[in-house]
Parts: sequence; C-alpha cells; structure tokens
Amino acid sequence: MFQRTVKHEIGCKSIGLHSGRKVGMVIKPAGVDEGIVFVRSDLRGDNRIKADVHNVRDTTLATTLGLNGVTVSTVEHLMSAFSGMGIDNAVVEVDAPEVPIMDGSSRPFVELLKSVGTQVQKKCKPLLVIKEMISVSEGESTAMLLPFPEFRITYKIEFDHPSIGVQSHDMKLCDVSYEEDICAARTFGFLKDVEYLQAKGLALGGSLRNAVVLDEHRIINKGGLRFPGEFVRHKILDAIGDLSLLGIPIIGHFIAFKSGHRLNNLLLKELMAHTECWTMVSRIGHEGSAGEYSSLRIPSFRVLDSEPAPVSLM
Repeated sequence: MFQRTVKHEIGCKSIGLHSGRKVGMVIKPAGVDEGIVFVRSDLRGDNRIKADVHNVRDTTLATTLGLNGVTVSTVEHLMSAFSGMGIDNAVVEVDAPEVPIMDGSSRPFVELLKSVGTQVQKKCKPLLVIKEMISVSEGESTAMLLPFPEFRITYKIEFDHPSIGVQSHDMKLCDVSYEEDICAARTFGFLKDVEYLQAKGLALGGSLRNAVVLDEHRIINKGGLRFPGEFVRHKILDAIGDLSLLGIPIIGHFIAFKSGHRLNNLLLKELMAHTECWTMVSRIGHEGSAGEYSSLRIPSFRVLDSEPAPVSLM
C-alpha cells in the first residue's frame, strides 16, 4: 500500500479549546517519509515539530507536542483524522499554540480532507507488526497491543454516571469504519470539571458547541448524543490519534480499559523499548506477500487517484 498526502492545500478556522481564541490552520501536501509536521506560523525561527511519540511533552487534558521550546497542543483529533483517512504525510501550519477544536470531534477534519482528496505517492507504507504482547497499566487502567493480522481496536470505559456507565466498542480500522462509526464522536466532560478548569484559565474555549457536557445526572446538550456509545467511540478516536504518533501504521490488536492520552503514550514508549515484540515490514504486495506475513490485512483506504504522485511535493 502506497503512502499518501493531501492533493491540495486546505485551511480552516475555529476556536482554540484552551485559549478560547480563533485559531487558523492550513494543511499542505508533503513528500514521502516526511510524516505529519506541525509548523507554528505565528513564530519565527525553528518552529517545526514532527508528530512523533518522542516529541510528546504533555498528556494532561490533551496531547501536546513540543520541540526546541515550541509547542502545539490538542493534536489528537487531527492526527486521528489523518490516520483514519490513510494520510501519512502533511504539513500543518497553525497560527497559535493549539489545533482548533472545531466541534470536538474529528468529523470536520475528515470533511476537510475529503474536500481536497488524497494523493497516492511513489513509496509503500512501512508497517509495524506486533509479534508479542506489550502492555502498560496505572491503577485500574490498562492498555496493550497483541498480535493480530490487521489493526483492531477494542476499548472499554467505565464511569460512575447514569448517562455513561460501562461502554465497550470493537472495530477494525479502515476509512469507511472510521468515517461511519468513529469520527463524529465528540469529546466529553463534566460540568463541574469544566467550571473548575475555566476558573483556572484553562479550557476557555470549551462549550456545548464543541463537547458533550454532563452535570451530576444527565447530558445537558439540547441535542443529546449523536449515536449510542458516543463516549467510548470518542475514546477510540483519541487513541487512534495517539497511536498514530508512532509514525508507522500498526498491525496488531489494541485493547484498552479506562485508558487515556498518558497511558496510550506510555504504551508506545514501552513498545519502542522492547524491539523483540515487533518487526518492521517494508512492503506487502497487493495480494499479500510470501512468508510468515502473507496473512496480514492492511487497513483499506479508497484510492482516489489512479497514478502515484511524484516522490516529493515540496
């Protein structure tokens, strides 16, 4: 399967979750093997940050990337959209220290990417194949990766709230399943926590327009939920974004219970530290390849171009 980038430059503006100010963002095509690179267009000098697990600086409330003193936060929803739509390479310019929150899901980003389409490039995606189980835990929370012939996610959450309770969801990643089942799921929070954060000068852009908010007894958004299981599906949305910071598509089964940004990031770091638990596969033919990895099933993404693009678009 070939790498992909966006066909054309595309931009948007929305509120920043933390600052409450308008944030402008532009997504541009990038060359093969460049990955996703964030650029702080409001800063001069060395303002580029590659979306990489080693550049994660904070996982409190959101995933924040940083390099050389420059940071960009709340990257997980956009990264999730890139991963869910099969985009490997892009430059993301933002004129603020955070990605716009949009409606609290990744659906606006998916629609943005679909509006310009993807461009197939002249190099195959490398794949990271899980060979042995790797896991991390903190208290009751666990996250693990097990061998499996494709990228599968099983997630379970548990909240002591009548509108959430115990929820679980299982999926195999492709752009159709991501678009239909995951991308519209909004972030959620509790009214008391939102009020506390805003009193501390945080989450100033958080509102009913970009989050599902719950008081002690119910969901206070007038429209309610978009679909059953929206809470656990948003956790999967976040996890897809967090795991994409590996920079390489994973072939394996991700299983999580009450996990979040911090634990997802710790899992990737544990994975990198145990090279015996995985292997890299550089190329699998259209009908699979010979040998022990012939049964691998690569996530399917709709091909929008019949011919690969030039090697470099920058």
